[in-house]
Amino acid sequence: MCKLNAIASPPIQPLIKPCKIRYPTPMAINFYSLGAAEEVTGSKHVIEVDGASYLIDCGAFQGSRAETDRKNRDFGIASDRIDAAVLTHGHHDHCGLLPLLVKKGYHRNIYATPATRDIANLIMMDSANIQAHDAIYLRKQAKKRGEKFTWEPLFTEKDVIQATSQMVSVSYNRPMPIGDRVELEFYDAGHILGSAMAYITVKKDGKKTRILCSGDLGRKGKPIIRDPDKVPAPDYIVLESTYGDRRHDSTTDAMHKLGEIARRCVKNKGRIIIPAFAIERTQELVYYFHLLVDEGIIPEIPIYVDSPMATNATTIFQVHPECYDEDVHEAFIRHHKNPFGFNSLHFTTSVEESKALNKHPGPLIIISADGMCEAGRIQHHLANSIQDPNTTILTVGYMAQNTLGRRIRNKETDLKIHGEWFKRRAAVEEINAFSAHADYFEATEWLDSLDTSNLKKLLLVHGEPKAQAYFKKYLIEKGYTNTEIVQYGKSYEFE
Repeated sequence: MCKLNAIASPPIQPLIKPCKIRYPTPMAINFYSLGAAEEVTGSKHVIEVDGASYLIDCGAFQGSRAETDRKNRDFGIASDRIDAAVLTHGHHDHCGLLPLLVKKGYHRNIYATPATRDIANLIMMDSANIQAHDAIYLRKQAKKRGEKFTWEPLFTEKDVIQATSQMVSVSYNRPMPIGDRVELEFYDAGHILGSAMAYITVKKDGKKTRILCSGDLGRKGKPIIRDPDKVPAPDYIVLESTYGDRRHDSTTDAMHKLGEIARRCVKNKGRIIIPAFAIERTQELVYYFHLLVDEGIIPEIPIYVDSPMATNATTIFQVHPECYDEDVHEAFIRHHKNPFGFNSLHFTTSVEESKALNKHPGPLIIISADGMCEAGRIQHHLANSIQDPNTTILTVGYMAQNTLGRRIRNKETDLKIHGEWFKRRAAVEEINAFSAHADYFEATEWLDSLDTSNLKKLLLVHGEPKAQAYFKKYLIEKGYTNTEIVQYGKSYEFE
């Protein structure tokens, strides 16, 4: 069965071809989830074809530190059981544990689009750096308390390099064999740059079983990237349900609200702090602020993108025009020398520049990672400004349960940052229109555009229980009576 021995930290090796395995008949196809089942983070799904396992995404869990660390270390599947890995996009909750998978002995191919390969490398390397710095900091704190320190990072930069070296770039709409009688084709998911739906076709005796894994499904009409693709008629769909019980604001309403918040910031000479993921959301916000200035709705306000990852990500955006929406390509990119910036935009590059922002007079806007406020420079800006009533904290994306971002979005008064308690006096605003996830109405509209006449089962993943329960009920009312909510570890047989 082409078994490989697991080693603690494998040397860099060339890619190997998918194992050629002869399976008995009849064919058995099963699906189960090891993450993002009745929760949002930690996406890890497995499709088994006669015992050969194909891993769809290998994401990190996000939430409270102790629980997250425990979940991330426990994979639920041995690395030598996986015949191929498929990565739908470069967000941390989908790619963040690929280096650990490699560290545990996985040596085979990881299939991704070219842009996803670049973005995932950036995300994974940033995670390795954060863990290394966390280990140094926590070790010092333990020493001060006279305690023994035993925590170690999940993986290192060396593991990230190895994981990236095992990635095979596959462009959209280019079928790729990934195993015996198993074929992968990527379709644009319209979520972030390079994001893809994984369309898996299993062939047997002239018959095909077609399985669509949505990854994270995007939205129509988003700037920069294209709309989600229509795909050939699937037999099974594994669909995300992050916003299964919520509708997003319209872009027009969002732009109006963003303009109001910016004008209030100018009037109060305050600051707007925006926790945003470095990939897609940061570039999109810059785009919208640019439009507001161009249209004379707001004056130019100094905008600081305080995230080394976002700075690097913007460079990645510039080298992947194959992912751009054509209208934006014509109207925006060719019109401006820098498609993701303008005169009042600044990218900080050093820790000293980041710290200097704490003393910078208002008005100013700071866009910083991490999007859920669990790590990175955003925590320092929050600690510095959260007690200032002239500060506005603007949340523009999903905040997972048990994260600092969720507590801020819920407008809690007492917040713990870097081990210290702060009284929140800053205003908190929320704009849903910037979400990169389709809401339940948009997801259903996309489903309706497909040929689902042969659809045998619709499985919901990547959503909290309340959202999934509402979405399931809504889908059944719309005629998708074969909808189920995936439970962790439960096996679902595909005929």
